[in-house]
Amino acid sequence: QVQLVESGGGLVQAGGSLRLSCAYSGRAFSNYDMGWFRQAPGKEREFVVTMRWSGKTLYADSVKGRFAISRDNAKNTVYLQMNSLKPEDTAVYYCAARLVVSISISSRPGDYDYWGKGTQVTVSS
Repeated sequence: QVQLVESGGGLVQAGGSLRLSCAYSGRAFSNYDMGWFRQAPGKEREFVVTMRWSGKTLYADSVKGRFAISRDNAKNTVYLQMNSLKPEDTAVYYCAARLVVSISISSRPGDYDYWGKGTQVTVSS
């Protein structure tokens, strides 16, 4: 069984930075793509970024150049560095894991097998 626990959320002013962490427990971390999604009140869950063990990444256009994903495979942890934050980045951020089954990486929430409980990020203007 895979468990994911996010941390690092909080309140920050526009233009500021935050780093989210997601601690993974379970077997074979390298067998999973690790992604970040977010959900704002009244909106659907939205893809942010995902990363494969190999380093291959896929970013949403809305965060390209501002957010960066990384993973420490020795610590079974994935990070999301968020810079130049905007009020529209306000959301609950979720970590997700997808068992690697194909060469393609996915931005679809339905393709992910495990989810954390989320961490709140609030960006004030």
